[in-house]
Amino acid sequence: MSLKILPKRGLSDWVSRLITEYRVVGPKLMKDQYIFGDIHSADDLALDYSTTILPPKKILLPQRETLIQFDTASSSQPIEPFIETQATIILGVHTCDMHAISLLDQIFLEGFPDQHYLARRKNITLVSIECLRSCSEHSFCKSMGTLSVPETFDLHLTDLGNSYALETGSKKGSALLWSMSAVRDPTNGDYRQLQKVMSEKWQSFNYRLVFDITELPSLLALSYDNTLWDEIGDRCLGCGACTIVCPTCYCFNVIDEVDFSLHRGARSRVWDSCQLDRFATVAGGHNFRVNRSDRQRHRFFRKGKYQMEAYGLVGCVGCGRCAQSCLVHISPVEVFNELYRRQSPITSLEQEVTT
Repeated sequence: MSLKILPKRGLSDWVSRLITEYRVVGPKLMKDQYIFGDIHSADDLALDYSTTILPPKKILLPQRETLIQFDTASSSQPIEPFIETQATIILGVHTCDMHAISLLDQIFLEGFPDQHYLARRKNITLVSIECLRSCSEHSFCKSMGTLSVPETFDLHLTDLGNSYALETGSKKGSALLWSMSAVRDPTNGDYRQLQKVMSEKWQSFNYRLVFDITELPSLLALSYDNTLWDEIGDRCLGCGACTIVCPTCYCFNVIDEVDFSLHRGARSRVWDSCQLDRFATVAGGHNFRVNRSDRQRHRFFRKGKYQMEAYGLVGCVGCGRCAQSCLVHISPVEVFNELYRRQSPITSLEQEVTT
């Protein structure tokens, strides 16, 4: 890893150069909300954004993607995998979303790699940015241990005021430095400013969980039959909004579509949600997770227990998108803290958080 400095006046020129060679995706303002979308001009990019409606996961796992195409009239190869990739740079990814991508990489690239995710991931360069303030009232990344960037990044930016500190994490990240005409080596003053910014950053975030994140799997194990799940289930609308905006959810459905000739068609993968009524319906019409309380419990167990035990990484990165999108105000912070209160007496950590 190496550190370089990019004056802010050089950012526009750098982004303009990238656009000529890559598909560039980044945070942009649309109707008073931020989204990850295609950047066609440096003016589109909003690196000082709060949070986006959907996470950058949608670039790695599109909401709808074709897996295979088939043509039974073809004599050579009637069924062919459809893998469409494009050299893409995702700019301005927050640290919580970088942790989510780290988890998705383990899930889709280890064991039996998903060839579609693999091909797309190889052609994606991740440019992350240091979060210097809380994204929203719902975020709790400090409590989840996702406030610092993981090693997944290719290039990492930190806002120093009049410039950006650039830390390279891979050869792909280093290659991007060649397109920065204004980049320079850091001075002692730059190092002091970076240290100051990082020190002030840590103090601007609060712990919102009343217990340590390492206790979460065991807390959930003790809470399987907690009446809180029924209380949440009574409120839940089963709309699936929480999972759609989640950066680590990857449940999907597979759809086959055939044209009128009955010879040609395609198989597609589309986003799905474990919170929808029909999701757990199997052969014979049996639904093994028919109650919304069961589905909410499964959701929280998956985020706080199952994925941590399977991959050693948190399944909830504390972005707060689900709480922000929930129509009945179900918040992970409130759920986890209430489970802890029902299992344990008030601790000094809880007193510190609540005060």
